Amino acid sequence: MDKVELKPRYSTVEIPGRCIKCLAEQEYGDCLRELLGKGEGGRKKLEKKFEALIFLLKSPELTKLRDESEKYLADGKEVKLIINLEEGKPRYEIKLD
Repeated sequence: MDKVELKPRYSTVEIPGRCIKCLAEQEYGDCLRELLGKGEGGRKKLEKKFEALIFLLKSPELTKLRDESEKYLADGKEVKLIINLEEGKPRYEIKLD
């Protein structure tokens, strides 16, 4: 599976922002709708993405990751949360652009 990337941002007057949790919930819903609409072909990648998002949303690390990303956003940095599933275990990494 390729990595799952979430790019949180602050709200501005012109653009509504989203925190990591909100983005993960949105991606989860989109992924679920795609899985329900797909036949058997091409589901494996979507299933892995779905699994990674579930791990994140249930993770006790979610609050820490959200707080850390919001701290960087407050400093004016662009933030990316990368989720990798390695051997069935999630690994989270915050990258700054």
